[in-house]
Amino acid sequence: MKNRKGNLLLYVFIVICPILIGVLYNLFDTINRDYAERREQAIWSGTIHQRSWDQFIAETVTSLEILSFTAEMAIETPLKLESILKKMHSKEPRYGGIYLLNERGTVITGSNSLLANMNLSDHDYVQEILETKDIIISNQYEVLKNGKKVIGLGRPVLNEEGKIDYIIIAHLRVDYLQNIMRLLTPDTTLSVINSSGAIIMDINTDSSTKFTAKNSITLPIDRLPWGIQVEIPEREKVNIIKTVSIDLLKFIFIFHILFLFIKYLMLKRQTAREKKQNELQKLELVGMLAASTAHEIRNPLTGIKGLVQLLSEKYTDSQDQFYFIVINDEINRINEIVSEFLILGKPTAQKTEIIDIRNILKELEPLLLSEANLNNVKYELNLPITPLLVDCTRDQLKQVLLNISKNALESMANGGHLKIILFKDQDKCHIQIADTGIGIREEDIEKIFQPFYTSKDFGTGLGLVVCKRILHSFGGEIKISSTINKGTVVDVILPIQNEDDGSL
Repeated sequence: MKNRKGNLLLYVFIVICPILIGVLYNLFDTINRDYAERREQAIWSGTIHQRSWDQFIAETVTSLEILSFTAEMAIETPLKLESILKKMHSKEPRYGGIYLLNERGTVITGSNSLLANMNLSDHDYVQEILETKDIIISNQYEVLKNGKKVIGLGRPVLNEEGKIDYIIIAHLRVDYLQNIMRLLTPDTTLSVINSSGAIIMDINTDSSTKFTAKNSITLPIDRLPWGIQVEIPEREKVNIIKTVSIDLLKFIFIFHILFLFIKYLMLKRQTAREKKQNELQKLELVGMLAASTAHEIRNPLTGIKGLVQLLSEKYTDSQDQFYFIVINDEINRINEIVSEFLILGKPTAQKTEIIDIRNILKELEPLLLSEANLNNVKYELNLPITPLLVDCTRDQLKQVLLNISKNALESMANGGHLKIILFKDQDKCHIQIADTGIGIREEDIEKIFQPFYTSKDFGTGLGLVVCKRILHSFGGEIKISSTINKGTVVDVILPIQNEDDGSL
């Protein structure tokens, strides 16, 4: 039940929560990107109309300037301009009419008779022309007698004294402008607004269209005090749902793979922990059996050894002495095995001391050098200049290093090179014992620390187990790497003690 609850919590934290967070993040990101794209599209559409209006107004102003020059030349007979106005009107469909006004705003002549003899001085843009003597466009459309909507654009004709003699007015057809704008962007909803925000003309709008700061953008028209308000296209929910659905499937796949991978690592770790616990239990069981029998074995061995010594004193024949020597050697070997059994048992309180590891290696050097010469092995020892202090038991550490070195020498039956290097790595002391022997197979490296596992014909399989147990009691560890027919490297790692610690 507890394991099932743990798996459920793990699934929630590794799969459900990340998927929800990822989908929500991608949803908001997709919505923001979609809005940015739609806004850019609206800006692009507005820019097209912005340029179109600038060009349109520039062309109209140029036409009025040409007419003003003509009016100046025919200033004495302005009625002669009527034919010119009609001709220009007929060639330009943008115009709803072109008119010549006197300095008081009364229509003198025009391209049609819609405004014959009318006074336009009450129109805002005409009053502004009279005041500023500049080209002015009306700020709103007006409806003519024929029902047509037009926008007035006027230019004054000045005499040499700078006074207004005439005003030329061009009526721009709203319907014509709307058709041009529809042709440019047939699917875009927009409006042309004046400086007060009032709508002058609409394109592709209906009664439900409402422009706000969130759903539209406004671009100014350079030559006019107007702006083009463009609706940002509506969000395409189907595309967003499709994008988020694809992301959801990706997240489901990725996080389930991640969940399975983490579950695999957890199971692997649990298996390794259970294996280690089994090994510790097995080692504890072996230790208990060893400790319970070691003392019982030593008692008869002591008696046997004493009797053999008495017999060797009684029977002095050389053949008998040879037998006694063999018996003593075997008794000593049994004693060594029993000693290893005792170490495998429950650890007892040990008296440790701060020791310079260099001194231990120097003490072992004569013994290892002698063994190396007997096996035709070149022996090399590299020690640092500065002391490396460790907290350990001298004799037990000697036992560890001697055991490992003897294993190295035994792996080089045909000669080789045994190299021991002592060095410091951060707060650790490394003793590296490298040989050029036959090596250890990769699948056997994991087994060599199991009790009673040995590749020797006469080994007990307890040597490295004892070494590992001793090193662990000092807070250290042992690592082995090997290559078949190239050699083995054993790293003994111990924590370094400061000199201040040693003086306490």
